[in-house]
Amino acid sequence: MSFPHQGLRDATMNNENLTAPSPRMEHDGPLEKDFSPNGGPYNDNYTQHLDHTHDSDTALRKIRTAGSISISPELFEKLYLSPQTKVHGDLRKTFGNPTPLALIGFLLSLTPLSWALMGWRGAGNNGASGTGTYFFFGGLLMILGSIGEWLIGNTFPFVVFGSFGAYWLGFAATLTPEFNAYGAYATNANEPATGLATDGFRSGFAFFFISMGIMCLIYLVCSIRTNICFFMIFLTLVLAFGLLTGAYLQTNNGNLALAGRLQIAGGACAFATCCFGWWIFAAIMLASLDFPFALPVGDLSGLMKGASERKAEKDAIV
Repeated sequence: MSFPHQGLRDATMNNENLTAPSPRMEHDGPLEKDFSPNGGPYNDNYTQHLDHTHDSDTALRKIRTAGSISISPELFEKLYLSPQTKVHGDLRKTFGNPTPLALIGFLLSLTPLSWALMGWRGAGNNGASGTGTYFFFGGLLMILGSIGEWLIGNTFPFVVFGSFGAYWLGFAATLTPEFNAYGAYATNANEPATGLATDGFRSGFAFFFISMGIMCLIYLVCSIRTNICFFMIFLTLVLAFGLLTGAYLQTNNGNLALAGRLQIAGGACAFATCCFGWWIFAAIMLASLDFPFALPVGDLSGLMKGASERKAEKDAIV
């Protein structure tokens, strides 16, 4: 990555254990693909590195049989949005990265919703036109991405994607008449949509947004160990949920003009979330295809040392 950070902290993933960084990693790219079978520090028939002289079949065979491959913690945290941790098995080498799948589901749901909340081109009605998108992009893809993160042992993105997948499913269900979410508040049994204009429904939905804001605040604190883009995503989401909560409650108070401004501001914060989301999605996709350039996401992994790092340093001093 080209973004300034505390320095390259390459580590080698060797099955279940992390070994010390090699001198060669000081001038290699963030993802080691450089096999050196003839001499050099890696001529141990166990750890191998690729270069451009190997054809794809040979490269794949050597990757499958190599004892370890090298990936920097910085690149790992860009690809998986989670600090690098030791896990059992080789699932990260076997399965594809589920992170961009969940991200695109989130973005293709929130981007049009943020525009609708701001009322662009006459859009409105709480983004009800995107109900199907919320089910099959926001809900389905994020749940699938969450399961993928769980399988490869990435707890933080697993919980984040799973909770937001459930959020989109719940939001879509609320807008679906068959779930009777607003119909239960209807003042006219023959017109379920009248329930949307009741204080009871708006207050209940505001409470849901407050809870989502609390959840995002916890994620915001946790994201300090990842990167700036992920941090800003949660910061803007906390603001968005807070503003939208205010819009519902101020509508109940009869302050319609203020409620309208709060909704537009909430939509603007959600749009800012999408901008950071699209950036990090592009960065992950470029890195996954080994492009010769990288988009900076702002590595924060060295800002706050983990408990295991602190313990290791303490033990080393002792």
